[in-house]
Amino acid sequence: MPRGVEIDPQAGFCGGVIRAISRAEAFLEASPRLFSLGAIVHNEAELERLAGKGLTSVDSLQDVPEGAPVLIRAHGEPPETYAAAGSREIIDCTCPVVLQLQQSIRLAHARLREDGRHGTLVIFGKIGHAEVLGLLGQVGGDAVVVEDLASLPEALKDADMRDRVEVFSQTTKSPAAYRALCDAIAAAMKEARGGVPPGRDLAVHETVCRQVASRYSSLGKFALSHDAVVFVSGTSSSNGRVLFELCRNVNPRTHRIGSSADIDPSWFRPDDSIGVSGATSTPKWLLEEVAGYLKGI
Repeated sequence: MPRGVEIDPQAGFCGGVIRAISRAEAFLEASPRLFSLGAIVHNEAELERLAGKGLTSVDSLQDVPEGAPVLIRAHGEPPETYAAAGSREIIDCTCPVVLQLQQSIRLAHARLREDGRHGTLVIFGKIGHAEVLGLLGQVGGDAVVVEDLASLPEALKDADMRDRVEVFSQTTKSPAAYRALCDAIAAAMKEARGGVPPGRDLAVHETVCRQVASRYSSLGKFALSHDAVVFVSGTSSSNGRVLFELCRNVNPRTHRIGSSADIDPSWFRPDDSIGVSGATSTPKWLLEEVAGYLKGI
């Protein structure tokens, strides 16, 4: 039996996911079915629980029966989705943080294009991610998506770095990785200008969700404070992959699982202090279930 098991007090759903799931559950109390455009949360166990209540995930509006209600998840959607929905009932659960980011990107794009200018709008995010697709839709795709530092030169090869650049981040990205990317953009602009810093021609917008940013800063401390860490995350959670790597970088005895069924007791020593954490898409009930299992090994 381990010396102690502690659940990360900062772990569990982010506010946007809590809001979306609460609205879905409230709707399903009065209606037998609801169709979500994409998975409402990237966690298989939680999706299975919600499916039992009547929530079905679909890939597109074409997969929704005529007249059935549609849920837009916290990631948001591009404007064309709302147009295509027509008269369908929409339960819009777009996270308020994402809504604000969508508006900021529209305004930035308008600034960059006024008076015929040709500045560059950069989005730091995962290509193909639902939130990023929604952001691109706000500006008709007229933006450059950069996934990481390594892909930056290729992504900006056609951009005029002597002109104005405005940079935004997907809300769930690493604050440190975002800062590094922005520093690299500033360096590229300085080089293109013959050594002259970009000054106000580079606008960096702080759009990483504050709640998510605090997870990045606190998770490393939590991982270091335990002998071993069990990180609970769905297989499709990009946030989970990044946070797991953060944990493992500071504590090599970090193990990623989907549920308690994935736990190998040989990972632990009798006197271990074990920390249990997870992605922003991992439900609290699942963390508690895993912690309960660990206390009994």
